[in-house]
Amino acid sequence: MRKLQSQAVHHITLTGADRQTSIDFWEGVLGMPFVFEQPNLDNPDESHLYFDPGDGRLITIFTNETRVPDPSPVPQDPGCVHHLALSLSNASFRQAVERLDERGITHSGVKDRGFMDSIYFRDPLGFLIELASYRFEPPEGVTHGEVLLEAHRLRTERGDYNIAPIHLADAIEHLTLRTRSSLSQDRSAKDPYSR
Repeated sequence: MRKLQSQAVHHITLTGADRQTSIDFWEGVLGMPFVFEQPNLDNPDESHLYFDPGDGRLITIFTNETRVPDPSPVPQDPGCVHHLALSLSNASFRQAVERLDERGITHSGVKDRGFMDSIYFRDPLGFLIELASYRFEPPEGVTHGEVLLEAHRLRTERGDYNIAPIHLADAIEHLTLRTRSSLSQDRSAKDPYSR
């Protein structure tokens, strides 16, 4: 038996409201360029809108002109999608509360997640959206996931409850030692001021 090895998220498709509400939210609030549209090939009553979330992948929305915005929370039962997290740069994240407030969008405020910060709010159809910003940049050639894997190992070895900035900093140091060569034989921490 062999795996079907995934390499990335290809796209995520959500059920949206009408066409203009969907464009106004995904492009007008979240800044995702509207890049493609065609009929929903499985339902002739719907359109299929494609948005670029910033990494070249796609968020697609099924729209129907009979659906109207309804901010009531959508189900988060087992088997349902709980929320969609979108990555923001630190600069954009620091503006998120103000920009959501400008539109009168109710939100959670900034939530400390240890390794990232988050803000939660609902789209026009009650679907939960998370704006997330990492508190670290991985070394060149290393992914955020690899840093989190190493930080998790350090956290569990130390018996700590959740990943904190110290685990991230130590993980980045460990990964740098493993992925970057040096002429030095001893790469341990030194104090050049104590001589």
